[in-house]
Amino acid sequence: MNDASPPTQADPGPPDLDAPDAGRPHLGALLAAVERTNELLQRVLAEVATTPSTHAIFADAGYVYAAAGRLVAGTEDRRTFALDAEGFIDAFIDKARAIFPDSRLLRVYWYDGARRRIHTAEQQRIAELPDVKVRLGNLNANNQQKGVDSLIRGDLESLARHRAIGDAVLIGGDEDLVSAVEAAQGYGARVHLWGIDAVEGRNQAEPLLWEVDSQRTFDLDFCRPYVTRRTEGYEPYGEAGAGGPAPGRDEVRFVGAQVAAQWLAARGRDSLAELLPGRPYLPGPVDQELLFEAEALLRLSLRAHADLRRALRDGFWEHLQAQY
Repeated sequence: MNDASPPTQADPGPPDLDAPDAGRPHLGALLAAVERTNELLQRVLAEVATTPSTHAIFADAGYVYAAAGRLVAGTEDRRTFALDAEGFIDAFIDKARAIFPDSRLLRVYWYDGARRRIHTAEQQRIAELPDVKVRLGNLNANNQQKGVDSLIRGDLESLARHRAIGDAVLIGGDEDLVSAVEAAQGYGARVHLWGIDAVEGRNQAEPLLWEVDSQRTFDLDFCRPYVTRRTEGYEPYGEAGAGGPAPGRDEVRFVGAQVAAQWLAARGRDSLAELLPGRPYLPGPVDQELLFEAEALLRLSLRAHADLRRALRDGFWEHLQAQY
């Protein structure tokens, strides 16, 4: 048998670290990579340090109307008072600017309800304001908002998740908003609850008050410039003290056509097609809107004069039919 062992290779010894084929990156290349990484990190940190923080305002219009109407006009019925939404929004923006001086405004989200989510003329005007986005929930037969809370939660959570805002101003009072607050806080945003003084008791849910990071309420003096009773300046026809003669049927028909033009511009031809088959009858909400808008233009009440109300509807229908 051949007992000879296979020849052994000589020990190569420790690797030469300076050799380019040693199987490891050259030490000089490693140092250069580290320096480049540090330079990139310094640039990122410098950019973050100079980027201003951002805040947004989330306003539940239903709460603003109800709370401000009750405080200033003594009623929550929107039909009986006018609210200067543009003035209110500007006041909220100014207040936020004072509270967050080192932060920039992303935008104001104005949440309201509308039938079939079609903007009213007033909501269209608000949507045209700079830095304002109108978001619409639905409005049921009892004029109650539906879906607004879920819209607030979706926007608030999304902006917080993407680090688009650091502070969120929430103007509302519904307990259903607690989940929106929790979601935003889970992503690191601070949520500040703003409200309007209640005539008695509270108009914001206690669980909501417990959950937010800070609270602030606005008093009567703050709200008074932005709320006006619609009945101020109206003269009821046929009653003592009425100023001037009642307008004629032609004048009222013309006002009806004016309101119809505004209605059509706000809702579009699809809504007109739905309305026409019911002529000469108007759905209750449309009829009420027509009456309130006409009284605002005339600065007089039509409640006691059925003949003028008929002329008003005639003018409304005549304009719509001419556009179909």
